[in-house]
Amino acid sequence: MGREVPGVDGMTDFLLELRSEEIPARMQAGARADLEKLFRAQMDDAGVAPGEITVWSTPRRLALIARDLPEATEAVREETKGPATSAPEQALEGFLRKVGLAKDQLEVRDVKGKDTYFAVVEKPGRAVKDVLAQAIPAIVRAFPWPKSMRWGAASISTESLRWVRPLSGIVAILGEELVECEVEGIRSGYATKGHRFHHHGATLGEVGTGYPVSETTGHGLDITIGGAGDYKEKLRACHVLVDHEEREELIRNKARHAAHEAGLVLVDDEGLVIENAGLTEWPVPLLGRFDEEFLEVPPEVIQLTARTNQKYFICRDKAGELANAFVCTANIVALDGGAAIVAGNRKVLAARLSDARFFWDVDRKKTLEEHAKGLERITFHEKLGTVADKVERVAKLARWLVEEGIVPNCDPKLARQAAELCKADLVTEMVGEFPELQGLMGGYYARAEGLPDEVADAIRDHYKPVGQGDEVPTAPVTVAVSLADKLDTVAGFFMKGMKPTGSKDPFALRRAALGILALTLNNSLRGSVAAWLAEGRQQLLASGVEDERPDIESGDSIKDTLVQVFARVYMRDIRDFIADRLKVQQREAGVRHDLIDAVFALGGEDDLVRLLARVRALQDFVGTEDGANLLAGYKRAANILKKEDWRGIEGEISRTGEEDPLANVDDPDLKAVVAAKMEERHAHEKTLSYTPDPEEKALIDALDAAGPRAAAAVEAEDFGAAMAALASLRAPIDAFFDNVTVNDPDEDKRAARLALLDRFRVAVHNVADFSRIEG
Repeated sequence: MGREVPGVDGMTDFLLELRSEEIPARMQAGARADLEKLFRAQMDDAGVAPGEITVWSTPRRLALIARDLPEATEAVREETKGPATSAPEQALEGFLRKVGLAKDQLEVRDVKGKDTYFAVVEKPGRAVKDVLAQAIPAIVRAFPWPKSMRWGAASISTESLRWVRPLSGIVAILGEELVECEVEGIRSGYATKGHRFHHHGATLGEVGTGYPVSETTGHGLDITIGGAGDYKEKLRACHVLVDHEEREELIRNKARHAAHEAGLVLVDDEGLVIENAGLTEWPVPLLGRFDEEFLEVPPEVIQLTARTNQKYFICRDKAGELANAFVCTANIVALDGGAAIVAGNRKVLAARLSDARFFWDVDRKKTLEEHAKGLERITFHEKLGTVADKVERVAKLARWLVEEGIVPNCDPKLARQAAELCKADLVTEMVGEFPELQGLMGGYYARAEGLPDEVADAIRDHYKPVGQGDEVPTAPVTVAVSLADKLDTVAGFFMKGMKPTGSKDPFALRRAALGILALTLNNSLRGSVAAWLAEGRQQLLASGVEDERPDIESGDSIKDTLVQVFARVYMRDIRDFIADRLKVQQREAGVRHDLIDAVFALGGEDDLVRLLARVRALQDFVGTEDGANLLAGYKRAANILKKEDWRGIEGEISRTGEEDPLANVDDPDLKAVVAAKMEERHAHEKTLSYTPDPEEKALIDALDAAGPRAAAAVEAEDFGAAMAALASLRAPIDAFFDNVTVNDPDEDKRAARLALLDRFRVAVHNVADFSRIEG
């Protein structure tokens, strides 16, 4: 029945059901979103604003209910201004083509004293029922299924309807009225179907259901739907729970209950809940048992076998150990309580577990070292060699990380051994069947052959972390191998110029970089990540992998120069890449990206532990009143210096006409020499040629005290104290701006005060580049 909306005339609800053969569970969530999107687009085009929209799905149907639709669209009057009556004939002809009218249908109006043509089109309101009749076929034909098919005799034509599975019925009711439409011979109606087995008249004689063979044929009698109001409950009466969320909740609760009744605990698996809800219209969770002898297989193998192949939940006992029990989800309430269904599923699972046990037994007949020889047959990447080549590089890099003290408290021999075996399980039968178990199975096989626990753990966990929120290893051997593996990957692909671009990252380098950052920060590893990646590049070069650069056939000196240029570009790109990933990672922790930029901009700060400590202290500081005011003072000083084109020592040299070749040298090795020379040249600035104003003298004294304190605190990595030193400059700089004229007519005063502001800027820059801070 149509639902009347209080206080609103002519509002009613609309029901649309598209019934078909089984829709894959993995496609149903997307199909619900697509159905709503397409429906809204059709309504928007017609000028109809629906109220609440609900979309449901089952394996055999998509259903949409739109609330509060009007009975008719509003009449629309459209006016389009045209050319003046005095305009050339061609302009008028173009306007007539645009609006689709004849000249005698135009109106002439005065616009600012000039006669002008107007086209006036009045579109009468349309019945929403007619709008829907046109919209439904358009929605069906435009539906973007990931995979679709044609069927029947019409399928010989490429113009025939495509749908995920053969479309068999359409229910379309506005209020209590049928919305008549047709799609490829399928006419809309009031009738739908209930449960394939439970609905009266369906064939119940299916093997394994516990039902006797019936003489009835077909898939059930029609159910007549009155409208949106009775749709859900009429289907429920025919054993169809059309609301997917209701089915999900039922599976959660009844699966837990089945396990609880057996004295077990269900292992929660939300993905499996959603999948089973997408496979059933009347879900009935049932508990079954498998032979205890299969429990000798690693529990992850059993869970993956049950989940991936059979869509079963697994259970644990009260001690937390895997139990020889599973919960399957039937689509029927069987007369025998589900005994036949459970027995059938038990046989299928037993066959799968037998295969898994066979793989487990066969793989253990060889050591991991013997398995590892097979890695020579697997290409890691055509430009980076085999997996065996990668393993050798990772082993050397892991040992280097330990011997350099980057990963402390780690045995270098164990680190190398774990690295040499970390990929060996890729050639095992078990991982060949279940690629998701790589690493994990290597850990089991390592323990089975009696290797040290540290080695087994490192093999098991060296892929971690594989994403945001994943566990980050902390065991030293594992950290060394995991870090080396990711460093080698990033270094190799950057050497070959295959760094991520835009949204494309085919080799998951961003994920690898995030893993490097997580390992570094969670374990407080000290050192430069860029330097570690440079070492990774050296390992690649030593193994015969070359930089991706143009071939040079000239003398060696040109080649050497090119190598140096590539090295600089490589390090620049690596640093930028790491900085970008750090900002992404720290955004989740609430760290501002501009503050990371402010510290990175200082240069030379590649120790991420120290860098983030400085950033966090900076974030705390700029959030205080002193910090905010000091930032404002800094920006004011920077603006004055920019306006005056003040360049400090170098700028003064150019104004005095002196020619100092060191002034333009960028070589960092000469930076200290240049600074010393300039300090000597301006020693006279220590004694001003005039008596400074009190506020000017106060700022000079504050800088004399705060500068060394801040520098010493940064050196000691006491960044809180460094910020406190900067805070002492807040009052003096505020007073200076309030009471001192910077651009004094006296040239000596002006130069000295600009130099003082520059000195203030430099003191702040010793802690962070405040020009990068927003606000």
